[in-house]
Amino acid sequence: MPALASHRKPRTRVRTTTPAVGLTTAALASVTLLSTQSATAAPAEPKPSIEEVQKKVDALYRQAGTATQQYNKAKSASAGQRSKVDALLEAAAKRADKLNETRRELGNYATAQYRSGSIAPTATFFLADDPQSYFDQDQLMARMTSQQQKAVADFRTQQKEAAAKRVEATKSLETLTESQATLRTSKQQVQTKLTEARSLLSKLTAEEKARLAELERKKEAEAKRKAEELARQQAAKEKAEQAAEEEAGQEEAGSGTGTETGGTGSDSGYASKAEKVLAFARAQIGKPYVWGATGPSSYDCSGLTQAAWKEAGVDLPRTTWDQVEVGTRVATADLQPGDLVFFYDDISHVGIYKGDGMMIHAPKPGANVREESIYYMPIYGSVRPA
Repeated sequence: MPALASHRKPRTRVRTTTPAVGLTTAALASVTLLSTQSATAAPAEPKPSIEEVQKKVDALYRQAGTATQQYNKAKSASAGQRSKVDALLEAAAKRADKLNETRRELGNYATAQYRSGSIAPTATFFLADDPQSYFDQDQLMARMTSQQQKAVADFRTQQKEAAAKRVEATKSLETLTESQATLRTSKQQVQTKLTEARSLLSKLTAEEKARLAELERKKEAEAKRKAEELARQQAAKEKAEQAAEEEAGQEEAGSGTGTETGGTGSDSGYASKAEKVLAFARAQIGKPYVWGATGPSSYDCSGLTQAAWKEAGVDLPRTTWDQVEVGTRVATADLQPGDLVFFYDDISHVGIYKGDGMMIHAPKPGANVREESIYYMPIYGSVRPA
C-alpha cells in the first residue's frame, strides 16, 4: 500500500519575549538594593546647635593657643641652639687652625732633619697623624729636644680638642634639627586648628551668626559682672586695711612712738614698674593678635606680656609655660595692677591685670589687643613678676 501522506500540521515555534521579564527583574533588584542601602546607610549627622558651635570654636582657638606656645618654645630653642651651633663651629674652626699650625711646626722639624741628612725614624715620627702611636719608645723621645717634645704634646692636645669640638658641634646640630622639626609641626597644628575654626564659622547662616553674637554678648556680660564684684571686694578690703593702718598710727602717736604708714619700699617699687607695664600695654590696644608675634605691630598673648614687662626692665621668658614660673604666686582676690593672669588648665593664655577685675591682653586670631574681664576665660592662676 502506498504510504499515507502525513496530515500533521507543522510545529510553530512561539518566541517568548524574555527581555521584558529580565528588565522587570533588574528593576526589582535595583529597588531592593536601594531599599537595603537606605536601611543600612548611616543617618546624616544632625546640624550642631549654635551653643555647640560656640564651644567647638572656643576649643579650637584654645588648642591653637596651645600650639602657638609650642611654636614659641620651639622657636626660642631653635634660635638659642643656632647660636650655640655657630659658636661651636667657629670654635672647631679655630681648633683646626691651631692643629694645622702645630702640624706645620712638626713639619718644619722634619724638613730640618732632611736637610741635615738625618731623616729617619724621627722625621717619620713628626709627619705621622699620631706621632705618639707611631713610635712610643723612650729612646726616640730622648733624641728629641724639649722644644720638639712640646710641639708633639701640643699637637696631640690640639687633636683631642678639635675632635671633641667636632663631636659637640655635631650633637648640637642634631638638636637644632629636632627643634626645627618641632617648629614646623607646631606651625602646622596652629594653622590646622585656625582653618577648622574659620570653616565652622563660615558655614553659619546670617541668623545663626546673629545668635552666636548674642551668646558672646551674654558671656561678656557675665564676665563683666564678676569683674565688678571683684572690684567691690578689693575696694572694701583696701578701705579696711587703710582704716586699720590709720587706727594703728593714731595709737602709736598717742603713745609717742609714731611711725610712717603707707606701702613698703618693695610695694612702691613694684607699683612703679607696673605703671610702666600698663602704660605700654595700653598703647598697644587695637593692634592685631598674630600668633608667634612679639611686636611692635602685632602680638600674641605671651609676646605682649613679655614686651610690656621688658619696658619695666624685667626680662620674661617667651612662653606662658615659662612666664608662670617667674615671680610670686598670688590669689585672684589679691591681684594688683601689673600682675600676670594665666588661663586654662594647660596655661595657654595670659593677660596683664589692670585693676577692677579687668586685664589687657591679646585675645585670639581675628581680634585686637583689648581690655577684658579676667573672668572671660577660666583662670588657672596669677603671678607677680619681680
